[in-house]
Amino acid sequence: MVLRIEDIDGPRVRTEMIDRTIEDLRWLGFDWDGDPVIQSMRRALHDAAADRLLDAGRAYPCVCSRSEIEEAASAPHEPVDAPPDGPIYPGTCRGLYASLEEARSRSGRDPALRFHVTRTSEPFDDLFLGEQRGAVRGDFVIRKRDGSPAYQLAVVVDDADQGVTEVLRADDLLTSTPRQLLLYRELGLSAPRFAHVPLVVGSDGRRLAKRHGDTSIDHFRGRGVSPEQIISHVARLAGLAPAGASARPEDLLDNFDLAATPRAPVVGEDPDFES
Repeated sequence: MVLRIEDIDGPRVRTEMIDRTIEDLRWLGFDWDGDPVIQSMRRALHDAAADRLLDAGRAYPCVCSRSEIEEAASAPHEPVDAPPDGPIYPGTCRGLYASLEEARSRSGRDPALRFHVTRTSEPFDDLFLGEQRGAVRGDFVIRKRDGSPAYQLAVVVDDADQGVTEVLRADDLLTSTPRQLLLYRELGLSAPRFAHVPLVVGSDGRRLAKRHGDTSIDHFRGRGVSPEQIISHVARLAGLAPAGASARPEDLLDNFDLAATPRAPVVGEDPDFES
């Protein structure tokens, strides 16, 4: 198991939180193989992969703004609801520029890099959800206008480089998987198996976040909550331990069963650690 700090999301990243996150994981009793990896330190690998796709004609410069894409994706007189992962890119810049330099000089903008999608689907067998059609919705960004790698490319390059064979993540990333599988294919990399499980949500049904109160490990530690109480609470939500059980991560290994995980989102707001 690897620990990777994915810190490429621009201004939302707070560097002082990295050490706190690692400390929290160790306090909870988690461990991992090797040293933690900082994703932003792997920029050379991400750039090399993006350049390979560009040189192979599988990616192209794009100078479209978000508002221009949203406007092009909507009918002039008939508003439509935005898809869950944003509007489908209409291919405005596809084949328009011969190089990044030409795109920059002609448009006066710094171009992003988009992957040219030629397949409408990339089916895969999810370890939790079963067979997935894997619809692919339009060309997607692999390098942002500021030159930093997009999530889709960075995780593919890093997972392959680190030898990751299984990925378990929340099902809000299910639509990312076929895109990532296309990148694995085009880069000649071995893809891992994926398992997508339901989110932990608040009482309003939305993803558990700051709007539901302070859910940080540091907050609960300050209240005197023990690591065993937190792990047991999360294990109960995941169907891995009965209510009232006390456990550390290693106690859950022998009886781990992904099939026991609830099929629907679970409410994790306001845990009662005192009861």
